[in-house]
Amino acid sequence: MILSDEQVRWVAHLARLELTEVELTAFGGQLSSIMNYVDQLRAVPTEGVEPFTHALPLVNVLRDDIVAPSLSAAEALANAPARQGDYFTVPAVLE
Repeated sequence: MILSDEQVRWVAHLARLELTEVELTAFGGQLSSIMNYVDQLRAVPTEGVEPFTHALPLVNVLRDDIVAPSLSAAEALANAPARQGDYFTVPAVLE
């Protein structure tokens, strides 16, 4: 599948991208390659294949929670640009 310049412009518009003519040509080729690959995937027979959420069997990939000593408030705030007592001071973002 070869995408037209107009189709590539539309995809760029949806992604809120402004492309130059050179970028339009480059991305057009890349998007066409992606669409060709998707077409190849569509041709693979998947009837009778049970869906799964991950290609590899994973057990628990997270580390155990282990209680360990942490920084004191003074150590944590040592490099803070602004502080008030034992707290970081940041600009207000809400009224």
